[in-house]
Amino acid sequence: MARQYLKTKPNSSGNSSGPPQIDVASIVRGVIDDIRANGDTAVRKYSEKFDQWSPASFRLSREDIDAAIAACPKQTIEDIKEVQKNVRKFAQAQKDSIMDFECEMQPGVFLGQKSLPINSVGAYIPGGRYPLLASAHMTILTAKVAGVPNVVGCTPPIRGQVPNATVAAMHLAGADEIYLLGGVQAIAAMACGTETMPRVDFIAGPGNAFVAEAKRQLFGEIGIDLFAGPTEILIVADETADPFTVATDILSQAEHGPDSPAVIITTSERVGRQSIHVIDELLKNLPTAELAGTSWAQYGEAILVDSLDEAWKLADEYASEHVQILTERPREALEKMTAYGALFLGERTCVSYGDKVIGTNHVLPTKKAARYTGGLWVGKFLRTVTYQEVTNDTASGELGRLCGRAARAENFEGHARSGDLRAQKYLNEKYEWIGTYERENV
Repeated sequence: MARQYLKTKPNSSGNSSGPPQIDVASIVRGVIDDIRANGDTAVRKYSEKFDQWSPASFRLSREDIDAAIAACPKQTIEDIKEVQKNVRKFAQAQKDSIMDFECEMQPGVFLGQKSLPINSVGAYIPGGRYPLLASAHMTILTAKVAGVPNVVGCTPPIRGQVPNATVAAMHLAGADEIYLLGGVQAIAAMACGTETMPRVDFIAGPGNAFVAEAKRQLFGEIGIDLFAGPTEILIVADETADPFTVATDILSQAEHGPDSPAVIITTSERVGRQSIHVIDELLKNLPTAELAGTSWAQYGEAILVDSLDEAWKLADEYASEHVQILTERPREALEKMTAYGALFLGERTCVSYGDKVIGTNHVLPTKKAARYTGGLWVGKFLRTVTYQEVTNDTASGELGRLCGRAARAENFEGHARSGDLRAQKYLNEKYEWIGTYERENV
């Protein structure tokens, strides 16, 4: 199928002049190593350096939290509670879909599965350009619905001030401890533990390139939700789509940062070209145009395809974080697409709903990770464990025979002998290696 690019990204090859690249990995590694070795002293050093923030205690007291809540407008608190009700309801429905079970494979052979919550989780709530209080709902509240007994929340100060609405959201979501601490120093402190901050087993939440790199380097020592990159949006539109809606929704995500991919795939040249024109017009008076305009200029694309089947195929190749469907039959995407972080079906639905209010989780895979994983959900905070019990003599003996043969096929003699022992005990079979030991009743 032919594809026509109505707008392409600038060619990334060729002239590489510009500001020198920052070695994010080395900087992050140094901070983590310092905090691992020097604990709270190093944490305070980096908080002073990066955030100009050095309070007597990074942990907020109940009085601090109450003061933050009191400083918020009443409507803000009511809105936080309403949004959290939506997030909680959906997260609970997810948890209810996960069932413990036990099955009897054959007489006397029982196998079971249980889902156990992680014991301690760290939630990182970003606060660089914007106070992303919605991330508190998505991380802290979802972990509490999963049954996590201890959730530690970290969020940075914003220009030296307490982000009151974010703190309120973290508290109302159920955080057991709240620290006003940001960046790599927050991730490292939660992962490694310090004199005043307990070590966690898992860290969730989005962040900038330094936060993402810290999570990457610490993965294995702790669990993490996702390797997250810049926010992405992809819109699939046919001839029925409203170009003004396409343009508005593209810019809603492009404003996240200067490197957010924003892609339009359409079967209508009219819709594609008009959407591009409207985007350019809207950028003239958008307060966040500096960020959104940079993303659109550097990472925006508009692609004309011959058919919706080609559109679904191309959209799957992008495997975008957010995929918005503005077509005559939007639910067709549920049948035709397989690679996306989240789908937003129809003009009445927008990505911003998912980001802020509707109840699904906004921590989603980026950089084509949607090909192999989904986003943050209750199940990320649960550990699926199994157990087994054999209560029947004959079943144990028969499994012993099978185990002996299977293990010896792999040259695992020790494994085989565990099986042999049960075969002799419960089926009265004789094995030479057992006979070499003088044991009564064997």
